[in-house]
Amino acid sequence: MPATDRAAALTFPQAFAPRGGAAADPDDPPAWPVGALVAAVADALRARFNPVRVAGEVAGCQRAASGHVYFTLKDEQGQLRCALFRRAAEASPVALRDGLRIEALGRLDVYAPRGDLQLIVERVRLAGQGALYEAFLRLKAQLAAEGLFDAARKRPLPPYPTSIGVVTSLEAAALRDVATTLARRVPHLPVWLYPAPVQGVEAPARLCAALQRAYDDHRRLGRPSVLLVVRGGGSLEDLWAFNDPALVRLLARAPMPVVVGVGHETDFTLADFVADLRAPTPTAAAELCAPAAEALRTALARWQERATAALWRRLDTAAQRLDRVAQRLGRPSAVTGRERARLQTLEHRMQRAAALRTERVRQQLERLAFAWRAAAQRETERRGERLARLADAWQAATSSAIDTQWQRLARAQTQLALLDPQRVVQRGYALVTDAAGHVLTDARRTRPGDALHVTLAAGRLDARVETVHLDPPH
Repeated sequence: MPATDRAAALTFPQAFAPRGGAAADPDDPPAWPVGALVAAVADALRARFNPVRVAGEVAGCQRAASGHVYFTLKDEQGQLRCALFRRAAEASPVALRDGLRIEALGRLDVYAPRGDLQLIVERVRLAGQGALYEAFLRLKAQLAAEGLFDAARKRPLPPYPTSIGVVTSLEAAALRDVATTLARRVPHLPVWLYPAPVQGVEAPARLCAALQRAYDDHRRLGRPSVLLVVRGGGSLEDLWAFNDPALVRLLARAPMPVVVGVGHETDFTLADFVADLRAPTPTAAAELCAPAAEALRTALARWQERATAALWRRLDTAAQRLDRVAQRLGRPSAVTGRERARLQTLEHRMQRAAALRTERVRQQLERLAFAWRAAAQRETERRGERLARLADAWQAATSSAIDTQWQRLARAQTQLALLDPQRVVQRGYALVTDAAGHVLTDARRTRPGDALHVTLAAGRLDARVETVHLDPPH
């Protein structure tokens, strides 16, 4: 055993010997209370390292009921416990999960109850994309403050577009996917291509020029009615052209609805947020704005069935109305009966109203007479005479009104009787119809030899025309 190891073996028991044992070696360091030692270590860490940025892989990520997030950062050489408190977690743009590689900015500390070293995390960003991702977040916040991402400005896609525009690169695989999908779903629709590079330094300006050409065509020619902006997946740097502020602002001024399908389902660009609709892939973008032809044919068939059923319902209703009108026209006596019954009802109502009115006036007069009798006798007699005169006048007026109504009723009954075709026939006239049952009022509608039917007040005659005599013109 080396000398140092032997010395340690001798002094270790002595340092922790119970009181009353052998005296401690004067060369031994002083004994620390555990809490004081932990606090001293924590102070040394804070003074030496903080603030600190640590890169590693997230493991054992847990979110507590308090909202704090606890996880471990690890790499091949070690691991470090981390705590992301609720306020920092709510403000963090990165959703932590196991396996995610991040850079955590914070301060080292010691958790005294367990003596564990831990990192109190204040900010998190994805490892390897730090500066670019932070630029993305700054641009997103700036454009959101301008209202470009507001849900109120989003427009619905036309359910049946008349033409479709596509902005993408001629070499992009996304163009083939979109073309295949549109050819399958809406082969009858024209598709207008506005080519532009989708990656590189020149891509933002070229994409803006392609968008402007599409906008000009829509204003001048009315097409395309919906616009697709698509490209395949890639890294944040590959998709950076679709985060250009000028491109995002130009998309916000589109005169037609815009669908953006850039990257894969997990990729997001600022163009996605400003578009009227974000599609997870270019193929999905084409499907969203192009209803399948079979679905259109099915919808047309349903509309045809509904229109046919509605037309038959209208025809049936009109036929019923025509039958009712024909029944009313064919029986004038029924009309006369209804009018007579209506007049009788009005007469009864008038008599009942007059009787009620007379009764009310009589009761009112009795009340007034009673009140007047309580006053001075002379005034009572004078008012009694006046009431008598009013009663006589009222009776006379009521009788006159009833007589007038009876006269009107008599005149109405006379007019109704004059309208009765049977009364006309009874006065010596005859109703003449041709073989088809049409009433004849003009001799020019007959020819010699035509069969006629004559209806008299009592019985009918069958006759035939021998000679037609026409009245000379006046």
